Amino acid sequence: MSDLSPSILITRPQAAAERFEVAIRAAGIGVPAMISPLIKVVPTGETPSLDGVSGVIFTSVSGVAAMADGNLPAWCVGDATAEAARARGWQARAAGGDAEALCGRVLADAKRGAVEGPLLHLRGRYARGDLATRLSAAGVPTGEAIVYDQELCGLSEDAKALLMRENPVIVPLFSPRSAAQFAAEVAKIEVSAPMYVAAMSAAVAAEAQDLDAFVLKLVAHPSAAEMIDAVLGLLDASDHVEDR
Repeated sequence: MSDLSPSILITRPQAAAERFEVAIRAAGIGVPAMISPLIKVVPTGETPSLDGVSGVIFTSVSGVAAMADGNLPAWCVGDATAEAARARGWQARAAGGDAEALCGRVLADAKRGAVEGPLLHLRGRYARGDLATRLSAAGVPTGEAIVYDQELCGLSEDAKALLMRENPVIVPLFSPRSAAQFAAEVAKIEVSAPMYVAAMSAAVAAEAQDLDAFVLKLVAHPSAAEMIDAVLGLLDASDHVEDR
């Protein structure tokens, strides 16, 4: 019987991909993993003024990294972003892992008087959720500043080779833009590997739906922990690839 052991292909930006690999190792996942970023995070180099701002909003660790240290209240999309912000001195509070939860958390805090003035969303050039517009319309004045760009990258030659083998490949996809880029890159090559895809949100799954994947799994909650659980489940499913 041929060796059809699986691998994991991580397409997140380099720093995020490295954090996710550390997390899956901590969860006991020992199969080979390859990092091939499809998005490169590039700080704009512009530091927006925080004068007159009572707090900030971070929707990614990249946003935190693009800013200098601070001490204002910071509403963060999830635990990893909050942890990064807290390490830089911000008074971080985590929401539930997506834009909807973050918007709800800010509005709830505003209702109980925990938002003392205008907020500033420090984001990448490509963002979803229209947070600043929605919060402002709901009575919480919110501006936005682009502090980093997200440049698209192609799959590495090693990643292409991985997908052109017969071994299963587990592909966790975290954003709609990276999912769309992955689909575009896959369309350029002759993929023979059975692909098992984990999507962090319905929007990600929508961009990945045309992939010829054995399994496309949508996680119940947008978090790194849920994505790790999804990877574990897909690894188990891939064990039966020869039965298909």
